Amino acid sequence: MITLIELLIVFAAIFMGVRHGSLALGFWGGLGLIVLAVGFGVFPTAPPIDVMLIILAVCMCASCMEAVGGLEILVRIAARVIRAKPKMVGIIAPVVSFFLTFFAGTGNAVYAILPVIYEVSYNAGVRPEKAMAGAAVAGQVGITASPIAAAMAAMIGLFAQNGHGEIGLGSILMITFPACLIGVVVGSAICMLFGKDLKNDPAYQARLKAGLVLPPEPISNHKLPPQATYSVFIFLGAIIVIVLAGFFPELRVLPGQTKAVGMSLVIESVMLAAGAIMMLLCKPDVKKIVKSPVLEAGIVSLGCVFGVAWMADSFIAANKDVFMSVAGQLAQAAPWLFSFILAGMSALLASQGATTRAIMPLGFALGINPWYLIAMFPAVNCLFILPTSGPALAAVGMDRSGTTYIGKYVINHSFQLPGILMVVIAVISAFCLVSLVA
Repeated sequence: MITLIELLIVFAAIFMGVRHGSLALGFWGGLGLIVLAVGFGVFPTAPPIDVMLIILAVCMCASCMEAVGGLEILVRIAARVIRAKPKMVGIIAPVVSFFLTFFAGTGNAVYAILPVIYEVSYNAGVRPEKAMAGAAVAGQVGITASPIAAAMAAMIGLFAQNGHGEIGLGSILMITFPACLIGVVVGSAICMLFGKDLKNDPAYQARLKAGLVLPPEPISNHKLPPQATYSVFIFLGAIIVIVLAGFFPELRVLPGQTKAVGMSLVIESVMLAAGAIMMLLCKPDVKKIVKSPVLEAGIVSLGCVFGVAWMADSFIAANKDVFMSVAGQLAQAAPWLFSFILAGMSALLASQGATTRAIMPLGFALGINPWYLIAMFPAVNCLFILPTSGPALAAVGMDRSGTTYIGKYVINHSFQLPGILMVVIAVISAFCLVSLVA
């Protein structure tokens, strides 16, 4: 009974945080933790410092790149790829969005290519909804395949904390990268079969005749300084170093030492070092870095992880025995059911990093095979269930044809079909890959 009351307090804190939005999740998570500690004797665990520091380090480096125009370089490359096959924009745009997230470590990178996606779709007569909604979701799915994403950092840390240090970045990427990419490609291809193209859509034609549809706005193509290109090479070089360190642990053994340095420290230090090199060679405006949208989004994510993940982690640790007795056998018999918990909580928390750090420890507590937890990892990408994420709202706003929509019942919107397809296919693919390597 006490555990149930504590669980209701956790959900109440999350609900209030979601209701107020943004950093409020962190504030309400902190209040929930105090109520659990003072009212029920729940001893607070250590805050998720490593995850928070990785978010901060990656966002600092990415915002440095953004300040000198490096992020725009990536966007222009993405735009050229999307424009190459306009009739296939419904598949190409989500794949490009996926890789942008892979390189940037944040799904917010999709903002910059949404105008390009709309322009290409509209001019090709392809229903913009297919590409816009697909790209918004695919950018989120890419989080669990990115070596520098906060959710990935959280997974690495949790495996180390729970006695599975042999399963590191390389092992996780070996499963999640191909699985998530398969989910994006196959899910996008299936979505191409649904929805009428613009010339056959009576709703769009009615809007067009009423003068409610505006053509795409011209996209700026101003000249960027050479420092922008330098920053991209530095950032990508840092990612390559991190990936190599993850696949080859011997590279993390320092001179005179026998034990490899943890991946969290590698990600943090490499990203900070890359930022320092950018400061030296690219000379960005520090004021622009501080006000960068990437850094602002990172601070919000950091705050959510701090409050909510700390509260949930403390609750799970205090009630570990209860979970083991109630759900342990079920988790062993049908571990895939845990993916529904991850999906539901990610929709509420609106953060893959926060969901991973707050809920994945429950999977370890239930004794679920760690390789199965990797297979279910893509389920934390279900932010699309409630269309409140930035990329989803931006896609709706930028689609002037009106085909990308949020219905009056909120959950009936353009992102449900591509989201469900991509995540379900990714999880199934991951389980298939696990069966081959585990």
